[in-house]
Amino acid sequence: MIYYLKGIVFKTFEDSIVLDVNNTGYQVLVSHPSDFVEGEQILLYTHQVIREDEEYLVGFSSEKEKAVFLSLIKVKGLGPKSAINALSATTPEQVMNAIASNNVAYLKKLPGIGAKAAAQIILDLKGELTGSKGDPTLYEDVYEALKSMGFKGAAIDRVLASINEPNATSEDILKMALQQLGKK
Repeated sequence: MIYYLKGIVFKTFEDSIVLDVNNTGYQVLVSHPSDFVEGEQILLYTHQVIREDEEYLVGFSSEKEKAVFLSLIKVKGLGPKSAINALSATTPEQVMNAIASNNVAYLKKLPGIGAKAAAQIILDLKGELTGSKGDPTLYEDVYEALKSMGFKGAAIDRVLASINEPNATSEDILKMALQQLGKK
């Protein structure tokens, strides 16, 4: 297992970088390739994926990002490429906050994460974070309440995806959502 690589960024691609480590180029999938500057020396935490038909490295700029990734790939139906794609649209802190606050709406806006996967992420990882099981229906109840008040689905999704409050009740979330929807 390769824990980290330290080297010079040789080239960046849409979903990966090439890291020159002692004149050997390692292509590594990363969540935010545009954050890396060619010619810059970096330390990249890694996870090696070995499958029957493929082998590749996934890289992370921090140990926290790696920990979130490793948690995500434990979720049934979520593979390494889906997990790194999801992380490309967010930060590790936002993912953990969404899980802690049962925010299915936030998670399902991430690339490659649908409603079923978002609910599964909360069910599988909430206990790992807080020691208790999550209720993925919390935000769905607020969604239905807002829809019954006449708000449109896209607007509701946008607002609920921006609210990540751990330990908030459905009433708290409804109040915050109404405040945001009232400003528009």
